Amino acid sequence: MTQPTPLMPHATASWLVDNTALSFEQIAEFCGLHILEVQAMADDLASSKYTGRDPVRAGELNMAEIEKGQADPNYALKMQKAPVTVSRTKGPRYTPVSKRQDKPDGIAWILRAHPEISDAQIGKLIGTTRNTIAAIRDRSHWNIANIQPKDPVTLGLCSQRELDAIVAKAAKKAGLTDEAGDDARLGDDREALIEELRAEREAQTKAASEAAQEAEAAAWLEAKRAAEAADEG
Repeated sequence: MTQPTPLMPHATASWLVDNTALSFEQIAEFCGLHILEVQAMADDLASSKYTGRDPVRAGELNMAEIEKGQADPNYALKMQKAPVTVSRTKGPRYTPVSKRQDKPDGIAWILRAHPEISDAQIGKLIGTTRNTIAAIRDRSHWNIANIQPKDPVTLGLCSQRELDAIVAKAAKKAGLTDEAGDDARLGDDREALIEELRAEREAQTKAASEAAQEAEAAAWLEAKRAAEAADEG
């Protein structure tokens, strides 16, 4: 089984390039990067400049392991302590930063196309707050002039099965459909729905973990800069 990569692979690779005699291949394999990325860091040609992160201090490597690697270029570094996987179990679903600007459009579409869906259901489906939903409904949202109703499935904010399930549930509660007939229709597709929802949860967990890594990287960099400023002072 492939071992996990460091919490901050690029920053860790930068530190290993600057502070060890490990080969580019060893660093690339340990950090889960392409060897050309490591080569670019060493040649100062990388498009982004990374502040090195010490994997020894983080507990992901120890000096004995680094020394083994330096003594044998073919040695594969072994992770000493895997990064903690962050899972999100409460609160609204995680949405990648690139898609967050699409949420108001998706909310507006649901409000127009399916007024029977409750604010709580919309919030759970899209990953938003009731205040945002209310602001879009009464057109007091700060960006209401630019909000265009768009299908949240097309926007990638939820799956078609998730939307269908919410619509069916809301319709039942509102008395808009025959419950027995609807149950029979949904029952035929229950296994497929469960499988897709499981895949969605796994994707959300992975995305949340990546977001936590980004947040920790930013906090670590801010702390490092503050420490450097204090030393200079």
